Amino acid sequence: MDTPLEIKLSKDKQTLSVVFAEATYDLPAEFLRVESPSAEVRGHAFAEKKLISGKRDVTITNILPQGNYAVRLMFSDGHQTGIYTWEYLQELGANQQQIWQTYLNNLLDNDLQRSAA
Repeated sequence: MDTPLEIKLSKDKQTLSVVFAEATYDLPAEFLRVESPSAEVRGHAFAEKKLISGKRDVTITNILPQGNYAVRLMFSDGHQTGIYTWEYLQELGANQQQIWQTYLNNLLDNDLQRSAA
């Protein structure tokens, strides 16, 4: 498992840049929020994953280290229970386009929007 060399939040708090030795990933706050590894979003099994909508304008309000293996992100909508391991951040970064497209397709299939109602 690689440890990030740097984790930096953009001034507008909408993008988290995670720098690993082999790659840098710019991860939007909305993407991180809807793909949170928390039980609230993921459930306790793959089939329990919830589709989160209305988070287009969410920002990251704080980044808290969790030992030497992860960070906990706090979001402007009050969500703060997801612990993002280095492995999970790498997975999100490496597969961002595919994960994001699947999310957008799921929103469309369920008649949901990225923006809050």
